[in-house]
Amino acid sequence: MKKRRLGTSSLHISELSLGCMSLPLEKKEATSIIETALEYGINYFDTADLYNKGLNEALIGDILKPHRHNIVLATKVGNRFTADRDDWTWDPSRAHIIKSVHDSLKRLQTDYIDVYQLHGGTIEDNFDEIIDTFEQLKKEGYIREYGISSIRPNVFVPFSKSNAVSNMMQYNMLDRSAEEYFNVLAENGVSVLTRGTVAKGLLTDDYAKKIKPYMSYTVEELQTLLSSISSNYDLHALALAFNLENAAVASAVVGARTTTQLLDTIKAYEQMPKQFPNEIKALLKLTKYKEHR
Repeated sequence: MKKRRLGTSSLHISELSLGCMSLPLEKKEATSIIETALEYGINYFDTADLYNKGLNEALIGDILKPHRHNIVLATKVGNRFTADRDDWTWDPSRAHIIKSVHDSLKRLQTDYIDVYQLHGGTIEDNFDEIIDTFEQLKKEGYIREYGISSIRPNVFVPFSKSNAVSNMMQYNMLDRSAEEYFNVLAENGVSVLTRGTVAKGLLTDDYAKKIKPYMSYTVEELQTLLSSISSNYDLHALALAFNLENAAVASAVVGARTTTQLLDTIKAYEQMPKQFPNEIKALLKLTKYKEHR
């Protein structure tokens, strides 16, 4: 699988990455998915301390431990939670970040995190303190690089003026809102990691079973658009090609609940057209963020 450079860092990551949030907690099933990803050249694995209240980190840390030096491991921080409560609160303070990185390192069974991401953010956050804390963790060797996961322009644009190397953003054929900011991020040395690549299954062969309003599209619009596209193209392959066509995108982060799901995505990747068809792009709405600008 081809790799791309992540921002201005020395990290090169696979064009497909595994988003681990949807991994089953049953170790045998999760191991099968991760080993399949490794077999096909996926080297970037994304999790967060919040996923299953730390259990997701512990699971992939255990499975990936033998492969640690051959992969790029990313996790996220900023949500304060406790195991005995269903809710959580936003806390990007220096104290919480420092405590959280050590908790994540322990769960992931590693000495360092390759990419440490702020898991959201608000305009009220103290970004100078957050960035200074991340820089401190880099100097101390606990993290190699840092980034953010945000779809709020008034958060990720100022954050990108730091030494951040990535921003994870929802982006797909049906939600092009992030596109407006690709050039700004690229100018600041920040790569985009796309999530929501297949739009909750709408951009796969099973789209007919998933049809419901999505972003700015009505059910009727989706039925007309997706039926037209799928009559001439592999919708899943086209979805991946759309995201990876832009040089600002380092990797499309995809989830998988089963090994079969992951293999379907890998097959679609291998069947991507070399160039995204202009006639299809002309049919897609150019959406923009309406809030947090």
